[in-house]
Amino acid sequence: MCYMYILECSNGQYYVGSTQDLDLRLKQHQAGEGSIFTKKHLPVKLVYYEKFQRIDEAFNREHQVKRWNRLKKEALINNQPELLPELSRPKK
Repeated sequence: MCYMYILECSNGQYYVGSTQDLDLRLKQHQAGEGSIFTKKHLPVKLVYYEKFQRIDEAFNREHQVKRWNRLKKEALINNQPELLPELSRPKK
């Protein structure tokens, strides 16, 4: 199984990643070995993840979600998919 995941960092920002081993990756992030960004903003908390059959699918989803603004990420985290279309529209 592969995963796209979202962490909430100690500064309130979100970190989006993908991995084949979610438990190991979380341990790496908490130990300051996951990424430069999360190392600077410990501790981190897993707030969302999706499962995929292949790592390329998880990686593609990671890159899609990374481009989203904070409100879209929070709608995903809070299981409010009905808000995503509205949050995707350009502001007038």
